[in-house]
Formats: sequence, structure tokens, C-alpha cells
Amino acid sequence: MHDMKHTTPARRQHGAALLEALISILLFSLGVLGIVALQAKASQFSVDSEDRTRAALLANQIVSQMWAQQSTTLDAATLSSWQAQVSATGSGLPAASGSVSVDSAALATVTISWKAPWRKSAEQANSYVTKVMIP
Repeated sequence: MHDMKHTTPARRQHGAALLEALISILLFSLGVLGIVALQAKASQFSVDSEDRTRAALLANQIVSQMWAQQSTTLDAATLSSWQAQVSATGSGLPAASGSVSVDSAALATVTISWKAPWRKSAEQANSYVTKVMIP
């Protein structure tokens, strides 16, 4: 009878190691899912950063042409060529548009807007704005 008291608690513990293993696998799986989500967000931020850099380079390109001509006004061919490059599939930005507006005789505002493909349609598009004054 004395032996039976010692074996009864051991029987209650059957499966405890299995339960601990299942809980540890669950926690490990949640950690891996968190890392995967973090990697996906990091990729999105990297692409967003690349798009902002590309927008800055495209804006710098049109501003350089203004400086070369020493004028904020551009001919229609130059402007339409630049706008085509902004929205080009390979070298441009996704769903992009570019515009140049002249506020005064020497101040031009270059605006580039684009929307990444994974963004929802209700979200506001990204934009890059720079102003240049040609003396």
C-alpha cells in the first residue's frame, strides 16, 4: 500500500513533458512568425527608401536641366520627356507622375508623386517636392 502512494503521483505526471514540448514549439513558431513579419516590413521600408531616392534623382535631373539653361521654364519636349522617364516601368516609379510649376519668374516647384503597388488605393500617394530658384 505504501508503494501505491508513490506511484499515483507519477501517473498524474504522464504527458507533462509532451505538454511542455508542445508549448515550447508553439512559442518557437510564434517567434519565427514574428521574424518573418519583421523581414517583410524591412523589405517594404527598403523599397520605399529606394523609391524616395529615385524620386530625388529624377527631380535633380530636371533641376539640372534648368540650371544648364539658366531658366526655370522648359520647352514642352524636355518636360514631356522627363515626365515619361518619371513614369517609365524600368527606371521610373510605380504609378508615378511628375510636374514642374513656376510660381514666380525665378522659383520653380518640382513635384513627383507615386504609389507603391502594395499600398491600398485609399492611402495617400508618396510625394517628393523640391523648389529651385535660378538667379
